[in-house]
Amino acid sequence: MIPKTQRRVVLASRPAGEPTEANFRIEDVATPEPQHGEVLVRLIYLSADPYMRGRMRDGASYAAPIKIGDVFGGGSVGEVVASKHPVFKVGDIVEDRMGWQEYAVSASPTMRRIDPAIAPISTANGVLGMPGMTAYFGLFDIGQPKAGETVVVSAASGAVGQVVGQLAKMAGCRVVGIAGGAKKCDFVRDDLGFDACVDYKAAGDLGAALKAACPNGIDVYFENVGGAVSDAVMLQLNTWSRVALCGAISQYNAEKPEMAPRLPGLFVGKRVTMRGFIVSDFAAKYEPARALMGEMVRSGKLKFREDIVSGLELAPKSFIGLLRGDNFGKLQIKVADEPAGLPHRR
Repeated sequence: MIPKTQRRVVLASRPAGEPTEANFRIEDVATPEPQHGEVLVRLIYLSADPYMRGRMRDGASYAAPIKIGDVFGGGSVGEVVASKHPVFKVGDIVEDRMGWQEYAVSASPTMRRIDPAIAPISTANGVLGMPGMTAYFGLFDIGQPKAGETVVVSAASGAVGQVVGQLAKMAGCRVVGIAGGAKKCDFVRDDLGFDACVDYKAAGDLGAALKAACPNGIDVYFENVGGAVSDAVMLQLNTWSRVALCGAISQYNAEKPEMAPRLPGLFVGKRVTMRGFIVSDFAAKYEPARALMGEMVRSGKLKFREDIVSGLELAPKSFIGLLRGDNFGKLQIKVADEPAGLPHRR
C-alpha cells in the first residue's frame, strides 16, 4: 500500500565552510501521484556523492545549485509502484536523479531500468552507475593508460578510485593507490589488487612515500582529492604523463582556495597533459561501457565495496562524514527494503 505521506530531506540553508546538520531539514509531505507519462517510485537506495557539496553553493557551476527548500541529493534506485508511463511498469527497478526522499514521481528521459540479475540493485548508484562511468571514461579516454605504465589514484578506496585502480590493473599497469588509514590501504592492496597503497595520514613525508611506491615515476594520475596529496603527486610526474581531473574533495569545504605549488614550468618541460572532465561529457557512450563493466561485476572480475547506512534521518550526517573521508567505499543511504525475490537481494 502506498502511504499518504512521505519524508524527504531538503536544503534548509547554505553552509559557510563545512556543512552541518542544521543546513538540512527533514519534512513530512504528501506522497505525490503520477500523472500521464509519469511513474511513482518507492526509493530504496539514495546516493551520497562529493559533487553534491558544490550544489549547496549559490554560484555558477556545471550543475545548477539546489534551491533553499528543494529536495537534496542526486542519484536514487527504487521500485516503480504506480505507473502512467508507456514504457515503465509496476515492479520495475529503476535509477534516476530523484533525490533524498522516500517516494518520487519521475518522467525523466534519463531514468533507466535496472536488471537485478546482473548485480545488487545498489550498484546502479555505484560501480554500474555514475561513479563507475566516471572511473571508466576518466581513465581510458583521458588517462589513456598503456601496459607497463604507473597509474596513481587518490581516494583509492572510494566509489570512483576503487574502480579506476582495478581497470588500470586489467590494462597491464602498475597501480598505486593513495588512501587515508591502514584499513583502507589494506583493502586497496589486498582485496582490489593494487600493487601498493600510500597512507597519506601516516606517511609523514608524502612525497618520499610516493617516490618509494613509484620508483619509475608516475605516468597517469587520476585526481580525486586535491590539496597536499595533489601537490606531492605532481612532482613525481613523468614526461608525457596524463592527469585526469575528476574532483578535489579536500577543497570542497574551503572558504578560500589554498595556495599550492606553481608548476607550469614543470608541466611545460615534461609535456604533461591535464584535463578536467564531467562524466556526462561521455553520456553517449555509457551503455557499451556499462554492459562491459556489468559482465565484469557479474563474473567477479571487478570488485566493489559499498558503505550502506540505513535510515533517511542519517543522510545529512553521513554526507558530512563523506566530505571528511569517514566512509569506506561507495556511500549509500538505504531507506526501504528491497522487493522480495531479487536474485542479489541484500
